Amino acid sequence: MAVRLLRCSGQWVKIGHPCWRVEKALIDMGIEYETVAGPPMPWQRDKRAELIEKTGGNLYPAIEFENGIVYREGSKDMERTIRAGKLFEKAGA
Repeated sequence: MAVRLLRCSGQWVKIGHPCWRVEKALIDMGIEYETVAGPPMPWQRDKRAELIEKTGGNLYPAIEFENGIVYREGSKDMERTIRAGKLFEKAGA
């Protein structure tokens, strides 16, 4: 099952960046994903329409599963979930 990574468009930012932390975990765990990049800057949070519609919030990153369920929590928690092999448990039944 492929997932969609909803993240900011600041893909050049790596060290300590929440979006990169989650993306790196997906890469390291060999999980196939598609990147959906939105506005990167904090002052552009009101322009994150797709993210707000899907999560009810305006903070990146988030992961959307093929069944339409969206998983979002703090990036460190998301990273732990991915590395523990439990990402797809968040997709529901």
